[in-house]
Amino acid sequence: MTTSPLIASARQLADTLLVPNAERVDQAEVPASHLDAIRRSGLLGVSAPEAYGGAGAPDSVAREVQEILAGACCSTWFVQTQHHTPVRMLAKSELPLRESLLGPLATGELLAGIAYAHVRAFPRVAVRATAERDGWRFDGTVPWYTGWGLNDVMLLAGITDADEIVFAFADAREQPGLRPSAPMRLAALTAARTVSLELDGLWLPESSVLLRTPQEKFALLDIPRSTNASPAVFGLAYAALRIVAESGEPQTAEALRASVDEVRRRAYELADHPVAHEHVEERLALRTRAYDLMRAATTAAVVSGGGRTMDLRNPAQRLAREGMFLLIQGQTSVVRRAHLDALSG
Repeated sequence: MTTSPLIASARQLADTLLVPNAERVDQAEVPASHLDAIRRSGLLGVSAPEAYGGAGAPDSVAREVQEILAGACCSTWFVQTQHHTPVRMLAKSELPLRESLLGPLATGELLAGIAYAHVRAFPRVAVRATAERDGWRFDGTVPWYTGWGLNDVMLLAGITDADEIVFAFADAREQPGLRPSAPMRLAALTAARTVSLELDGLWLPESSVLLRTPQEKFALLDIPRSTNASPAVFGLAYAALRIVAESGEPQTAEALRASVDEVRRRAYELADHPVAHEHVEERLALRTRAYDLMRAATTAAVVSGGGRTMDLRNPAQRLAREGMFLLIQGQTSVVRRAHLDALSG
């Protein structure tokens, strides 16, 4: 584990705010006050350039922060984790939008969400982008959008007739051409305020565009994002193993922790590999193994607690449900196939 003031801040936030309220949040919704606390801690800018008010921390620190937040309150983690992808994309951009948006996002003045996971389903096109009036028109349905009512802006994507992906920022509010569904009731993370978005002629100016890229190029760059093991999986596993140890089963917890530590080490080594799209098979194998260990850890937490873990106020069953969610979070057809093949032996 890494030593950093940001990691210390994340742990303090977890211990004093997120963990004590996790069961209450799970049964209700992520409060704006949780996001305000994360803003004040500087964690929204963990990966943002220092020149724009961020921390400019290395990826090892950013990953550990995400582990801590996910293990403390997965719903809160899931809302804030959306923010970091637009920040990273803006940091790499040379468009004028970088100067107007990166600072407010890096400091947490604005909170961003993402509305582009659907482009991974190509050749199926959920949202069509069409050039219109010195800007872009978006039509279709965003199946999942998390943080509705909490986010200030969203990074939306649509695909053109020429199979180009257009990424553009929009205000995260109901407006002409954009209508949210009612909040979804989910088996886990209902608290994260997830909706679908109906787009019917939402128009965004060219100045709101962050990136235009061929779908094939995006898919290549997206491979490591979808095949690497998520820090949240490790954070959830460690949280579950703490419960196992506290339930009087330290040997079980220690044995599982040693396995989690080893997979985590190997997965993060690959995440830091200089060529992001290499070693795909090994990345997938480690991601699948991480799932197995997370599932074993959350199962051990439920088993060690006995019947009382069925109480919705018990953290063990919450972690087990959150683990189920992480099995499909960020899932692509490649990830799904590798996971199912592993399960079938």
